[in-house]
Amino acid sequence: MSKGILRIVLTILMYAGVGVFLFPYFTGRITAGVPFMIFGAACTVVCGLLRCYLTEGDCARIPHHGRDW
Repeated sequence: MSKGILRIVLTILMYAGVGVFLFPYFTGRITAGVPFMIFGAACTVVCGLLRCYLTEGDCARIPHHGRDW
């Protein structure tokens, strides 16, 4: 799997983790949704860290135009 596809997949999983985390707020069952919050937060953090680690160096260098202070 290429780095670009891996980055897209991990980004989707990261946002899915945010959705799972926010699910109890949308349903109105915050006290019963603690496992959803823990799983969603863990999924978001793990996928975000994997995205940073596995796709490191995949982004091109940003060109500088003009003065570099």
